[in-house]
Amino acid sequence: RTKIDDKTIREIADAIVTSGMKEAGYTFINIDDGWQGKRDEKGVLLPNPNFPDIRALADYVHAKGLKIGIYSSPGPRTCGGFEGSYGHEDIDAKTWASWGIDYLKYDWCSASRIWKDEDMPAVYQRMAEALVKAGRPMVYSLCQYGRFNVQEWGPRVGGNLWRGCVL
Repeated sequence: RTKIDDKTIREIADAIVTSGMKEAGYTFINIDDGWQGKRDEKGVLLPNPNFPDIRALADYVHAKGLKIGIYSSPGPRTCGGFEGSYGHEDIDAKTWASWGIDYLKYDWCSASRIWKDEDMPAVYQRMAEALVKAGRPMVYSLCQYGRFNVQEWGPRVGGNLWRGCVL
């Protein structure tokens, strides 16, 4: 859920390594919704106090030989009601790149208040382009519940994975 913090992510990284899960192929630790704080005067999204230094957290995870992911939404709010990336795609992508983030889960949630399903390809492509401009390769997860035939346009807009549809 949205109750997550730096200490828990570090403990998960340690457990993945010590339990043998890393050797079994588990490499990503993804922070889902709930890490977000407020935007500063320049529009940079800051983490909440539970994450005092996400760059240091990413360095810790990377030192374990693992990768770290983060969560956002193309809407103004995430599913948990936190700040989304709407109108801040470039600055958010740059921020995550500067933190050393390796994976983005981008959840449709409140985006449906602004756009229609047929807008999804362009909306998801906007963040894909921002990630490329940020200069750090990130796995890009299109989280939109398999709607609007994502399997047909997901790869074209830069997505690496998504929930499929049953045809």
